[in-house]
Amino acid sequence: MVVALEAAVEDATDMRNTFGHIFTLTTFGESHGAAIGGVVDGMPAGIAIDMDFIQSELNRRKPGQSRITTGRQEGDVVELLSGVFEGKSTGCPIGFLVRNTNQHSNDYENVRNVYRPSHADYTYTQKYGLRDHRGGGRSSARETISRCVGGALAKLVLKQLGIDVTAYTSQVGDIAIDRDYRKYDFTLIESNPVRCPDIETAKKMEQLILDVKADGDTIGGIISCVVKGCPVGLGEPAFSKLHADLGAAMLSINAVKGFEYGEGFEGVGQRGSEQNDIFFNDEGTISTRTNHSGGIQGGISNGQDIYFRVLFKPVATQLRPQPTVTKEGEETMLEVKGRHDPCVLPRAVPVVEAMAAMTILDHYLLNQTVKL
Repeated sequence: MVVALEAAVEDATDMRNTFGHIFTLTTFGESHGAAIGGVVDGMPAGIAIDMDFIQSELNRRKPGQSRITTGRQEGDVVELLSGVFEGKSTGCPIGFLVRNTNQHSNDYENVRNVYRPSHADYTYTQKYGLRDHRGGGRSSARETISRCVGGALAKLVLKQLGIDVTAYTSQVGDIAIDRDYRKYDFTLIESNPVRCPDIETAKKMEQLILDVKADGDTIGGIISCVVKGCPVGLGEPAFSKLHADLGAAMLSINAVKGFEYGEGFEGVGQRGSEQNDIFFNDEGTISTRTNHSGGIQGGISNGQDIYFRVLFKPVATQLRPQPTVTKEGEETMLEVKGRHDPCVLPRAVPVVEAMAAMTILDHYLLNQTVKL
């Protein structure tokens, strides 16, 4: 019994840094260490590896993009170490590395013995007995670099399957666009620093972020995501529902506080007769006249667009004095130094896409095993 328990604990420990079942991503590294990296396993063989595309996905996430993001400058150049031969995936694990090049570790010296409000400092210390105060170590959002690389590789496979994943900023603070994604031109998402498909609203969002930044404060919001071309049958009816795994993927992202798919919380005021998606014969193909379900029914994709929303809280780091306590419990005032985002949403858009892409591909591969 003891041996079995130890084995179970060891297995669970192995999974803490690994995402996925068949298509898996294992990440490593800290924000102020030598590098961030990972290993992708389960990548199908023969996929053309577009390095320019992978790098472009990292560029969308990296700091220093505009005046509404942190001023830190990181090259974030990805190096593939294995699993690729003559420009194609071999089916073997793909190891990769992104070196940290612009750390200002001294900016964190004043928080060495202080718990920053709403950060992982206290919980991290209680769990492990120590913590890396320089940017939060593994709890730093810089870990999402690895997710963007894994997501880029997943997107290369999904592209061949005709599946497209697109995320965008739909709300910052109290400024929001319409929930109906069909009203917007997704080609406009990358035309502004906020990554919002409504240009006029994007300008208002940008100004709000700048105003908040000038106050030394932060602001949160919502990122919406749409998956087009997803086939019928992805997901399981009980403990690996597609929407449950998408939710778990999104809630693993730093600063995420909520997830909803389909009509979500907005549908609570409707009756079942208003929410039900009626089936009909669309020229020989079974389809639905509406998509209140968000492309997933009974935990399984139904062939319609999958759409969901992810809520991000305001960044916890404030560039203004805040009361807190030291590790010894002594009350003190904290004044944070360094370069921080006033709003995480613009840089989180590619992270949401990455986690969605890996989840969809993982379920696609799982579904192939069911059919064997």
